[in-house]
Amino acid sequence: MTLAAVVLLGAFHGINPAMGWLFAVARGLQERSRDLLLQSLPVIALGHLASVALVVLVVGATGSIVTGGALAIGSGVILVAFGLWHLLARRHFRWVGMRLSLPQLAAWSFLMSSVHGAGLMLLPVLTRIPAGHHGHLLSGGMLVAGVHTLAMFLTAAAIALVVYEFLGVAVLRRAWFNLDRMWAFALVGAGVFTLVGAA
Repeated sequence: MTLAAVVLLGAFHGINPAMGWLFAVARGLQERSRDLLLQSLPVIALGHLASVALVVLVVGATGSIVTGGALAIGSGVILVAFGLWHLLARRHFRWVGMRLSLPQLAAWSFLMSSVHGAGLMLLPVLTRIPAGHHGHLLSGGMLVAGVHTLAMFLTAAAIALVVYEFLGVAVLRRAWFNLDRMWAFALVGAGVFTLVGAA
């Protein structure tokens, strides 16, 4: 998986309304404030980055102990299991209410990104970073997390502004497809790809 793939995964997260742009638009429309929408987006990205960085820290902490092959196999199994659970689960985590402070919004974003396995999608990249030096593994992983989150943020911001300014949330009722299912299939696919690469 290349840096381009990391950017594309970030863009995919940015497109997915469950990762926050829809929440930011709803907050902006509720208060009739573009400023509130624009304040929400970086905080949502920060929560997303924290979720992805947690996965990087786990990989960095175990990289010197666990062999790359075993980590890749374990990562693949986790991805497939998480994707299947997400596909088969009847209920998904929901946050009630729209009036959140910015720290609460960051926590919401962290929870949603973690529940949706945002960091797990980067495991195929993280397990290929050379683990010869702990600092290289950690700094390389954080760079991947940063690039991924920047792509997510830019994509989400562009969509949120277009929806807020021109479309409004009502258009989503007419033109909607289930990104949650697409996300779950992507998790399973990434897991299978990781397992095949580790075999």
